[in-house]
Amino acid sequence: MEFFSLLLLWISVTLPLFFLLTVVAGHRSHSQGLLPPGPRPLPVVGSLLQLGNKPHQSLARLAKTYGPLMSLRLGQVTTIVVSSPEIAREVLQKKDAAFSSRSIPDAVRALGHADISIPWLPPAKQWRSLRRICNTELFNSQTLDAHQSLRRQKVQELLSYISDRSLKGLPVDIGRVAFTTSLNLLSRTIFSVDLIDLYSESSQEFKGVVLEIMKEAGGSNLSDFFPRLAPVDPQGRRRRLAALFKKMEDIFDEQIDRRLQSKEEHQASKDFLEVLLHRQVQQDSFKIDRQVMKALFVDLFAAGSDTSSSTVEWAMTELLRSPRCMAKARDEVARVIGREKEVEESDIGQLPYLQAVVKETFRLHPPVPFLLPRKSESTVELHGYTVPAGTRVLVNVWAFGRDGEVWPEPNEFKPERFLEREVDFRGRDMELIPFGAGRRICPGLPLAFRIVHSMLASLLQKFDWKLPDGMGPRDVDMTENFGITLAKAVPLRAIAVSIA
Repeated sequence: MEFFSLLLLWISVTLPLFFLLTVVAGHRSHSQGLLPPGPRPLPVVGSLLQLGNKPHQSLARLAKTYGPLMSLRLGQVTTIVVSSPEIAREVLQKKDAAFSSRSIPDAVRALGHADISIPWLPPAKQWRSLRRICNTELFNSQTLDAHQSLRRQKVQELLSYISDRSLKGLPVDIGRVAFTTSLNLLSRTIFSVDLIDLYSESSQEFKGVVLEIMKEAGGSNLSDFFPRLAPVDPQGRRRRLAALFKKMEDIFDEQIDRRLQSKEEHQASKDFLEVLLHRQVQQDSFKIDRQVMKALFVDLFAAGSDTSSSTVEWAMTELLRSPRCMAKARDEVARVIGREKEVEESDIGQLPYLQAVVKETFRLHPPVPFLLPRKSESTVELHGYTVPAGTRVLVNVWAFGRDGEVWPEPNEFKPERFLEREVDFRGRDMELIPFGAGRRICPGLPLAFRIVHSMLASLLQKFDWKLPDGMGPRDVDMTENFGITLAKAVPLRAIAVSIA
């Protein structure tokens, strides 16, 4: 209480200074050119009060008034919000170089993470080196094909667990089991071990840590809106995120120490840890020390496990709310693959309706609603307006998916729209860019594609699904938890019935 009393006193004393700085900043902005339209800011706080706890929704509503290219003053920070595919193409493709730097949330500076993390590094030498390693050693087609049997094994373990629950008439927490499977797929690829167990509560604990990381990193933070407050971390987000990072890093330290101390030959495993240990000094002299490794692992496990499992959970949620779509997807899988044969990743191309289900899920529930925030490196002209250097840029892909001018009946789950319209989500078609686009597109997209489709196809192939406790399709809670990612606030629990 004493800390918050002192903080409130400090803010009240410096309030006039903030007001003066806001006025000066406003004059400077106008002197640099015409900003895009936006709501009239209040003194000191600007438009912060209009964000609410679901800023992706609030900013989508504001865009209907002020247009798809909108400027807001949030505290002391000028922010540009892009809410249409057309303008997103300008920012992410045509003028990608000017907007390729990150606006770094203060919280992710915890433990120096942002200084060595692929998502937050500027697109310079260190970023290129780390990204090249991921692309060549983790996410290229040859490596993914080589690990296909491993992914098949993990999916079979998932199905076995669900069968056990089915025999006992117990519901399945879809998000938890999808998270555990996704995480163990990564841990097997990186460390050659499972980090968590489907039957253990540790999976829920690990998932809780990842969700808290996303919440703290993406939540509204006074330090981001009033940078002069950052040193005192008034909401404690940086401190909490440091503790969460430390929890994950301790796990990774254990894996690294075990590998270094082991006398066994690990060359045959060719896992990612072995690659990093044998390439600690690259040809470009970029040193991959232990701290860089751990930061890379935090990024891979947090983003990779959360986004894939969240997409599977949202897809199953939408299918349970739409029995017609569920039956259509299940019938396609049965017709193309059958009931006995295991789902292979090579089968995905023959399942157009399943692919449409995934695309429709990405449209309605993009894993990262704003992508990651960008920053203009220099003053840029954009659609007749001026974006000053250093401006924070948000691309509201959630708004794209709910735009009635882009998608008829935008709030309805209708996978058929993607059978009638060829739209890809690999960064080419701006209407659907859940993984971003341009040079900063998510490098894990190829792996996520395989995991999400094969897991979803397997769940539909082996089981009929129903809601527990007499729930009807419209009783399912669709509330979102906002952070860097959009998690389902109330976990989906469903009853699996084995198909004879």
